[in-house]
Amino acid sequence: MHASYYGGIGATMVLKVSTRGQVAPFQVMEVLRAANARAAAGQQILHLEIGQPGGAAPAPVLEAAKSALLTDRFGYTEALGLPLLRQKIAKFYADRYGIQLPPERIAVVTGSSAAFILAFLAAFEAGERIALAAPGYPAYRNILSSLGLQPVEVLSGPEQRFQPTPELLDQISGPLDGLILASPSNPAGTVVDAPAMSALVNYCRDRGIRLISDEIYHGIVYENRQAVTALNYSDDAIVINSFSKYFCMTGWRLGWLVVPENLIRPLECIAQNLYISAPAIAQKAALAAFDCIDELEANVARYAANRDLLLRDLPRAGFDRLAPADGAFYLYADVSHLTNDSVTFCGQILDQLGIALTPGTDFDTARGHGTLRLSYAGDPKEIAEAAQRLVNWRR
Repeated sequence: MHASYYGGIGATMVLKVSTRGQVAPFQVMEVLRAANARAAAGQQILHLEIGQPGGAAPAPVLEAAKSALLTDRFGYTEALGLPLLRQKIAKFYADRYGIQLPPERIAVVTGSSAAFILAFLAAFEAGERIALAAPGYPAYRNILSSLGLQPVEVLSGPEQRFQPTPELLDQISGPLDGLILASPSNPAGTVVDAPAMSALVNYCRDRGIRLISDEIYHGIVYENRQAVTALNYSDDAIVINSFSKYFCMTGWRLGWLVVPENLIRPLECIAQNLYISAPAIAQKAALAAFDCIDELEANVARYAANRDLLLRDLPRAGFDRLAPADGAFYLYADVSHLTNDSVTFCGQILDQLGIALTPGTDFDTARGHGTLRLSYAGDPKEIAEAAQRLVNWRR
């Protein structure tokens, strides 16, 4: 039986709750809630937990949204997005990567979160096995689990730059149906270079493994590094990107996928039924995003300065075991010499210093008790203040 009665006449039937919802919480959102509660109580909080740009969307994007509000009637768009926006995204790939991409292969969706759901549903059957690096973005494994897919974590360390490699994949017992690759990665910030990308693409091609390349931090790279797209090496890969990170439009909930031709129609049908379309006003505003490169590059320069400050000061606070911070806006710190309980450790830092950090258990269920992540996308003054508080605390 799926439900039971307790008690006698008039007793309430207890209905079942789907196991799909029995996934781990997104720990960074739990930290944000705790930090906001302290801020509401009057404590000054420095936010280094949340992975979003500290500034607003570029000025032309805001102006485009205002203009659209005054002149447009907002209805549904096509399920795969405004044709003009898909064309602009295709031009972006031509300008930045030298790739001639048919706009028809681009799907504009409700953020990269929806992109992952659509990609997983379109590409995999229930029960199939998808590999992903640990440490890695926790929503990967939680979305996979909620959809009845099996996440297979690949334990990657400093020697592999916290990325999957063919050698690590060969150690997995049993077949794989997919691989999620993130470059620059969250939380480690490492970039997969061209030879490593080519090797992973070839590995997947030879074994019939569907590659899903998370490229939402493209554009946010340092020290003359360039993040390469999987599209340079394969037309079979699914590439996911977003307006949230480089384009500073997190709350607009807008992202996109590039999919192989044989997935366009299946993905469109699923999108029609799940979402109808991405928010029309966000799509209208995003039409201006590609004309804001100078403003966006200034943001990247600010992140670089924040990163350099933390790389200089954090070792003085005992945070001296850091992953290579090639891109994105995170530092991933091994703090196992300071604690074996990163959740409690981050709680102490929040309580005593007013600094919100994310415990590594969000990103690595096996080893995250000894790690944490710091986001440096915020205001430079707050980043500097946080570093100073940590240094003073450890003296």
